[in-house]
Amino acid sequence: MSDYTKAIEINPGYAAAYNNRGLVYWDKGQYDQAISDFTKAIEINPGDAAAYNNRGGTYGERGQYDQAISDFTKAIEINPGDAEAYYNRGITFGERGQNDQAISDYTKAIEINPGDAKAYYNRGITFGERGQNDQAISDYTKAIEINPGYAAAYNNRGLVYWDKGQYDQAISDFTKAIEINPGDAAAYNNRGGTYGERGQYDQAISDFTKATEINPRDAKAYYNRGITFRERGQNDQAISDYTKAIEINPGYAEAYYNRGNTFGERGQNDQAISDYTKAIEINPGDAAAYNNRGLVYGMKGQHDQAISDFTKATEINPRDAKAYYNRGKTYGERGQYDQAISDYTKAIEINPRYAGAYNLRGFIYYFKGEYEKSLKDVKKAQSLGCQISPRLLEALRKALGGKK
Repeated sequence: MSDYTKAIEINPGYAAAYNNRGLVYWDKGQYDQAISDFTKAIEINPGDAAAYNNRGGTYGERGQYDQAISDFTKAIEINPGDAEAYYNRGITFGERGQNDQAISDYTKAIEINPGDAKAYYNRGITFGERGQNDQAISDYTKAIEINPGYAAAYNNRGLVYWDKGQYDQAISDFTKAIEINPGDAAAYNNRGGTYGERGQYDQAISDFTKATEINPRDAKAYYNRGITFRERGQNDQAISDYTKAIEINPGYAEAYYNRGNTFGERGQNDQAISDYTKAIEINPGDAAAYNNRGLVYGMKGQHDQAISDFTKATEINPRDAKAYYNRGKTYGERGQYDQAISDYTKAIEINPRYAGAYNLRGFIYYFKGEYEKSLKDVKKAQSLGCQISPRLLEALRKALGGKK
């Protein structure tokens, strides 16, 4: 830093000294000073593509994406063979969610420099975000071929394999990432998640635990271990882990939601309602939290609140058959049979194989004296694998004069 400053004092027109001092400022996080120096370098030498590139990178660090893209574009105009400028502009387009432009720039960077592993890696990320999993795998594979020690590429390829349900390949990639970088908490977390998907809960818990040892502030690892404990029926440990995740990240809506589920399973209804409420405060669009809170209100006999929550769940997700079913059940418990039938019918429209909805609609028709409709529904429920009340079937046979 001091040498660059001295050089500038001796020669105020020394563009390279400004550029290099700007890089030092950038590295130190002193973005205003960095931008000032890159700007001075450009004023002295308007054809300095590197200075535009560097200033663009600094703007990008500050989230000033328009200015960043403008500078990278200028660098490309000055030097159309500048692979780094295309790469950097691609990164910036990606930050803005402009994935088509990002892929175009990464592709250009690769054309100019076919050995650029990071361009393949980031294009793979962008393909993955677009759900183009095969292209993503291809790019991560190419990045690994160029740089066999690229732990992040193994980790990300593992994520895509996991998303495709190719668990063996996913575990293999996460394991390789861990071999390359034994301190990679994310790779342990991801491998643990894959083990969990396969029902290998001991291995999953071991990996999540390792992730928390590497990074004691890894809220997701605690959360994931909590999920796994709950799958094993170890609710005390699950609640402890969800609580730890919330302590680390008080805005972790999913942790509140799942802790609420666990409290509900233990019959701790007030705590469950409190957690669902918190999840909803953080994420007002969480239909599942409304639905589950409605269930707990129903168990407490608070039918108005239950119906309100189920209604909200259907407003958020009009295709939520379970919410219609649950609201129908609540209406039925209150003797509001027409509303119950309407909701069960809606649930069946959404999911024509919803055995429980046919079954309970059959009960309601029975209570209304519509025995033919009742029998038709319970028979349909039975055909879909639902166990039917023998007492209801007997009552229907009697009501219909012995008809089966």
